[in-house]
Amino acid sequence: MKFLTDLTTILAVSTVTAFAPSGASRHAASTQLYNAPRHEVRSEGAAQEMDPEEMKIQAALAEHQQNAPKLGFPTDVRTLVQYNHGFAVMSTNSKSNPGFPGGSVVGFAPDESGRPLFIFSGMSSHTQDLLADPRCSVTIASKEFKGAADGRVNLMGKVTLLKKDEKEAAKAAYLSKHPGAFWVDFGDFNWFRMDEIVSVRFVGGFARAGSVTPEEYMSAKPDPVSEFGAAIASHMNDDHMDSTIAMIAHAIPGLEVSEAVITSVDSLGMYVKCTRTPRASDQPQQFKIRLPFPRKIEDRKDVKNVIVEMTRAAVAAEPAAAAATED
Repeated sequence: MKFLTDLTTILAVSTVTAFAPSGASRHAASTQLYNAPRHEVRSEGAAQEMDPEEMKIQAALAEHQQNAPKLGFPTDVRTLVQYNHGFAVMSTNSKSNPGFPGGSVVGFAPDESGRPLFIFSGMSSHTQDLLADPRCSVTIASKEFKGAADGRVNLMGKVTLLKKDEKEAAKAAYLSKHPGAFWVDFGDFNWFRMDEIVSVRFVGGFARAGSVTPEEYMSAKPDPVSEFGAAIASHMNDDHMDSTIAMIAHAIPGLEVSEAVITSVDSLGMYVKCTRTPRASDQPQQFKIRLPFPRKIEDRKDVKNVIVEMTRAAVAAEPAAAAATED
C-alpha cells in the first residue's frame, strides 16, 4: 500500500512539473507543491488503490507532458500581452483614499518592446493617481480567458507621461489595437506608458506559474503563429473535435477523452482542455495538456498541413490500437 501511495505522489508531482517549460525551473518555482497547505481529511478506511491501468496512463501522460516542446515563459508572456484583446485591470495607489488600491479597467496597446501604452482622460481617477504616484500594476488576461486554466500576466512598474515627440508613434500603436478609439485626438486626454517594468508574473494555467525578469520579457518576441491561433482553435473546436480527440489518443496511448477543446495554438503546438472520466471512477475530470506539433510551424498554411498529418497518423493507428486492446 505504501508503494502505491508513494507512486501516486510521484505521478502527481511529475504531472505538475510536466507543465513547466523545459529549462525554465527558475521561472516556475511556484509550481513546487511539496510544502503546499493540505486539507485535513478523516478517513475511516485504508487508502484507495489506483487501478493499475490508470497508473500506466497517468505515468504516460506525465512523461509526454515533460517532453512536450513549449515556447518558454518569456515568449509566452510577451505573446499573451501582444495578442490580448487590449484591455486590462490597472491597480493604482488611490489619491482620494490613501492606503487603498484603486482598480480600473483600462484600454492599452503594447509598444515594440511590450511596454503598455495608455491614453487617459485628465478627469479619470487613475490619471490623478498616476500623477501623484506612478507606481501601479496591470493585470492582463489572455484573449481566450474563461477561467483558472487560462493564462494571465501581471506587470508591475511605473507609468509616466509620454514626451511630445513620442505621441504620434504611440497613437499609431494604440489605433492598431483599438481602431475605433476616436478619443485619441481629444485635447484633455493624456498619453502614458509603463516605462519602468520592475516585475513580471505569469500564470499559464493549473501548475504553470512563475516569473520572468523585465529584461527577459522586453527582449522576447511574440510568437507569430499565436496571432492567428485563436481562429484555428475555434475552427477545430467547432468542426473537428473528433480529430483532436484522435490526436490525443495517438500521442498518449490509453488516454481516452470525451471532450477536447483547443485553447491556444502556437508555432510549437497546442494547449487542449480535456474532459475525461478516469478508470474505476464515475466522476469526470478536466485538465489541460500540451499537444506538440512534429515540427516548428512557420505560417498559417503549415498549421493546416501539420494538423492534417497528425490526424491521418492518428486515424491510421486506430486499427492497430484496437487489435492490441483485444489481444
